Amino acid sequence: MALTSTKGRVPTGYADEIVISHASFKSLHRGFEHQQQPPSKKRKREGRGDAGVVYGDGAYKGPWARYEARRPDADSDVDSKDSDVEIVYEEESEDEPSEMPLAKVKPSKKGTAYEENGDGQEKTQFLGSEEHDYLGRTYMHVPQDLDIDLRHDNPLPDRKNYVPKKLIHTWHQHTGPITQTRFFPDSGHLLLSASADSKILLWDVYHGRELLRAYNGHNKSVCDIDFVPDGRSFLSASYDRKAKLWDTETGACLGRYSTGATPHVVRINPGSPSEFIAGMSDKKIVQFDTRTPDPNKPTQEYDHHLGAINTLTFCDENRRFLSTSDDKSLRAWEYNIPVPIKFVASPEMYALTRSTMHPSGKYVAYQSADNQVVVYNVGEKFKQNRRKVFMGANSAGYAIDVSISPSGEFIASGDSAGSLCFWDWKTCKLMGKLEAGGSRKGATVSVDWHPRETSKVVSGGLDGSLRYWD
Repeated sequence: MALTSTKGRVPTGYADEIVISHASFKSLHRGFEHQQQPPSKKRKREGRGDAGVVYGDGAYKGPWARYEARRPDADSDVDSKDSDVEIVYEEESEDEPSEMPLAKVKPSKKGTAYEENGDGQEKTQFLGSEEHDYLGRTYMHVPQDLDIDLRHDNPLPDRKNYVPKKLIHTWHQHTGPITQTRFFPDSGHLLLSASADSKILLWDVYHGRELLRAYNGHNKSVCDIDFVPDGRSFLSASYDRKAKLWDTETGACLGRYSTGATPHVVRINPGSPSEFIAGMSDKKIVQFDTRTPDPNKPTQEYDHHLGAINTLTFCDENRRFLSTSDDKSLRAWEYNIPVPIKFVASPEMYALTRSTMHPSGKYVAYQSADNQVVVYNVGEKFKQNRRKVFMGANSAGYAIDVSISPSGEFIASGDSAGSLCFWDWKTCKLMGKLEAGGSRKGATVSVDWHPRETSKVVSGGLDGSLRYWD
């Protein structure tokens, strides 16, 4: 007897094997779920009344009788031929909701700190033990008495990186949630931190690990900071709608920039340190030059996004930059040309809230609002690398930072539950988690990998503490 193939046969008939995209499957699935639910509810009219009664109870209403206020589910014994039955489709009502909403835990908004905190006057104070050493050098001098060479003229060693295992130090001086951290460029012997308490603090990473200087000049939460490539100055952005340029050594405010909107992100052009771009709350990207006489007049505007700007990332030898927004899109721009050269958006795409460049310069990693870290290729073609998706951290509701090790072997991210997560870049495997949220397990929103060390990472969270891991 000849055997008959059973491929594609199911108990209820025959099924063809097809391949569809994830977006198409989601659309079909939603349609199937909608068909499973009763599409409508039914309710009956009130009684027609007695034709002999004009006023009062039981008065004649006839075809003008109202419908019953109660909206019971449709019963199977309802006569479909009854002309006094109205079909009412379910609609949500603001006044009388049909069912109680589910209780949801809302993300904390402490990091925004819209209330004023301070007078906004630029002040600075040195808080370290000694401002100058025996040779008259300040903390800007890169220390040379360590077991690692941090000097600028020494190229970065091609050493293997490792995932940190333990906590080695904690700084507690901030009184508000940490919003951003930045190591000193190239050497990493200093650490700059911004907080919702409107303060920016500078720390010593080696020796005594003491607080060196405080920069006071914003009266609301500081949302972003960025160093000039040589580290001599840095830029800060705040919810007080101002961006300010500071001298790292003296603490003097070198410039004030504002367009009336809130700068969510600021990035200094590494190829031209006197210029910077800022992503604003009014959907615009504005470009400033610190050498111009009018600090409130941008030299260029990039106005194509439909939502507040979240990230700005320079790429392709600083000739181009990428921007993402709350409009769930990614755009690529030629620097100084206000027309996007690439637009990336899809129905399954979520808002990209934080970004970091891979040391190779070929990839940009983004924190996505759907609890994933996604990667985009940069260069001649800007497109998502579908093979590199890092999952296992919960970031929805927060703008949680991502950072990549100097060798490019590992990627780190915070977590809304207070964890610090590490993945292998090549295999996308979750290597481990560290509890970095403190006793309250608040969200870990900031993370930065040391530019010279092999396994040292700093993290900051909503509890206001900075944690140094090795």
